[in-house]
Amino acid sequence: MKQYVVDAFTDKVFGGNPAAVCVMDSWLSDELMLNITKENNLSETAFAVKEGDNYRLRWFTPGGEIDLCGHATLATAYVITRFVEPDIITINFDTLSGILNVEKKGDLFEMDFPAYDLKKVDVTEEMVEAMEGRPLEAYLGRDLLCVLNSEQEVRNLTVDEEKAKALEGLLVHVTAKGKDFDCVSRSFAPKLNVSEDPVCGSGHCHIIPYWGGKLEKNELVAYQASERGGTLYCRLENDRVKLSGKAALYSVSDIFIE
Repeated sequence: MKQYVVDAFTDKVFGGNPAAVCVMDSWLSDELMLNITKENNLSETAFAVKEGDNYRLRWFTPGGEIDLCGHATLATAYVITRFVEPDIITINFDTLSGILNVEKKGDLFEMDFPAYDLKKVDVTEEMVEAMEGRPLEAYLGRDLLCVLNSEQEVRNLTVDEEKAKALEGLLVHVTAKGKDFDCVSRSFAPKLNVSEDPVCGSGHCHIIPYWGGKLEKNELVAYQASERGGTLYCRLENDRVKLSGKAALYSVSDIFIE
């Protein structure tokens, strides 16, 4: 079975967020897809099968299947438009989060994702201990979003993974207003056996609604300040978030499975 590794939200390899992608003729068992994901040991492996006019898309982390993943969706769209259907411009993915539309616009892939409703929550001592610092504010959607005082705090943050596992939300995102970008962030997913997600698309379905309201802007350029780094071009449209990014192919390989 052919597998591609694509770095998403970057125009060069070794940047952005790597995702493995398998576009298949038929589905493998959940157990086998999870084993492949664990063997890859990347934050996400995406599996896609064409069903009618759409592709059904599923995302797995080493800790199990999840309901939404931005960078692996971008990577899958890149693989389909380059290797599977080179003439296709728009792809509809049938996912656990509904139909997700991806449109190829030059070297950018624009993804139409749902925005998470954010509920403001109290900053707790558990958050302070997990992040070794006190957030200004905290919000809960699918994930926990913590707002910090400065970009430097985001970049320098150290998260205690075991203590972070006890916090509400699936992932933990930290964010602040950026110097050269509208906002900067980092994303941590110890509950999914991922220490830090280099560039988190679904995380920006929390981050962009927050900063869009705070900055009173519908179009924002966001930067994920992980070691690899990545840039997301974002637009708020009512209860949707349009996330655009570039992609770079790292490898093409064959998986030998019985």
